[in-house]
Amino acid sequence: MVDRTKRPAEIPISPLVAAPVVSITHDNTRVVATLPRGDRVEILLFGANALSWKTGNGKEQLFLSDKAILDGSKPVRGGIPLVFPLFGPAQESHPATAKLPQHGFARNVRWEYLGKTSSESFAIGKEASDASVKIDFGLSPTEIDDKFKSAWPYSFGLTYSITLSPDELSTSLQVANTGTEAFEFQTLFHTYFATSDIASTHVTGLESNGFINKVPSPKQTAAANEPIKFSGELDRVYTGAEKDIIINDNGKPSITIKRNELPDVVVWNPWADKSKGMSDFGPEDGWKKMVCVEAGSVEKFSRLEGGETWEGQQIIKAHL
Repeated sequence: MVDRTKRPAEIPISPLVAAPVVSITHDNTRVVATLPRGDRVEILLFGANALSWKTGNGKEQLFLSDKAILDGSKPVRGGIPLVFPLFGPAQESHPATAKLPQHGFARNVRWEYLGKTSSESFAIGKEASDASVKIDFGLSPTEIDDKFKSAWPYSFGLTYSITLSPDELSTSLQVANTGTEAFEFQTLFHTYFATSDIASTHVTGLESNGFINKVPSPKQTAAANEPIKFSGELDRVYTGAEKDIIINDNGKPSITIKRNELPDVVVWNPWADKSKGMSDFGPEDGWKKMVCVEAGSVEKFSRLEGGETWEGQQIIKAHL
């Protein structure tokens, strides 16, 4: 027997690397992504709507009406509906979108699931705490109904990416003009955030911005120079916002929203009377548990010439 006093050390066996998991539900209507530490996002293919986003501690960060219609017959009340190519009701002053439904068609059609890109932690012996996963969805004229093609007859391609990271959710939209004729559009992430009590919720980061106050009727209003607090129905469009937006819940920051190429922010809560008039809004007092803070480009229409692209992004960080 040979005594190998200088034999090489044994090669260590690396533990299995925890990785994000992405799956499609058995009925082919939803995509679900989960990180090793428990963060989870669930996206309905109809509208590419993120219905639920839970952080690693299991806390739900989004509000979804318990009466929301999820069968594809109408837009979803809650989550993150995607507004494109029109914000609000049709405008006679803008003939190109005058025949579209309110908030356009992106939230009214089924998107194509394009796949995932994930990153994993390779730190031996440590939890994969930096793992993340990006899920891509696509929409083009081939996925929309003839009524929408007739109302908005342009060649376009949309790529919508949702990236789930620890305590963070990013949504980005790339708009491409795939034709030769220029078109104009507006877009917005109509995000419904969950909050413990709207009466103790306030929003900061918009103090120095003027806004269009839509209640009771649209009116340009000067900067309030104070946090946004809620004591009744509120529907405002803040324009040219430059700072990060912070939602404060019970006096503590709960959500920070960073934005790229999205200069406008809509803040909305329907309060009691208006929510009662919405057949798909529930529970009856659900308005107390939600606030919409919506990053977008809606004050003006963005114009894309043939072959050009545009991209906007919001990054949402949860603190609680």
